[in-house]
Amino acid sequence: MSELSATERTRHRRLREQGRTEREALFEVLRAGFVCHLGVVVDGDPMVVPTVYGFDDAQLYVHGSVASRSLTRGTTICVTITHVDGLVLARSVFEHGVNYRSAMIYGVPRVLEDDEKLAALRCLTEHVAPGQWDHARQPNRKELAATTILAAPLDEASVKVREGHPDDADDPHGVWAGVLPLTLSWQAPVTDPHAAAHPVPPHILARTGLPY
Repeated sequence: MSELSATERTRHRRLREQGRTEREALFEVLRAGFVCHLGVVVDGDPMVVPTVYGFDDAQLYVHGSVASRSLTRGTTICVTITHVDGLVLARSVFEHGVNYRSAMIYGVPRVLEDDEKLAALRCLTEHVAPGQWDHARQPNRKELAATTILAAPLDEASVKVREGHPDDADDPHGVWAGVLPLTLSWQAPVTDPHAAAHPVPPHILARTGLPY
């Protein structure tokens, strides 16, 4: 599908001009980060947990301990991803805002079986740190058994993007207005003292200085 779903939960009601309906817009937001917020209801109370994620064309993967209360099954979850690109500083405080890219994903996730976990963990690891799966030791049976992985479908999602300058160009108040951009980038690797005998691998060095 080239278009995102438009359900009652994902339909753009406010600031529709910031809404994105292309499925590729969702993937752009997912590719740009690796931390999401997983929203669930546990024992009748809301819980929002920050966690890393991976994804493929059809599913988003999150993982954690088998004892984690947030990794529930059989119930709808809401996953959000947000990237802040800058502060929008207007002539009026009321018109101040944020340039951002965000996605909201709804669905009932599936708990992966043992024979599916390894591929999902590879997907997640390679999204967070490309090249790391083949560099590090891969999970053993005991570690896999202690891990729960949820696969949430990407069928129901909403994307919004705000960019550009303030919207109050016609405000007569004579002060500076504009955008204060925010960028994040990877810094030089810091070697674990216990790994001092080993050089930093090329796939890690290649990310130094690149955007977050």
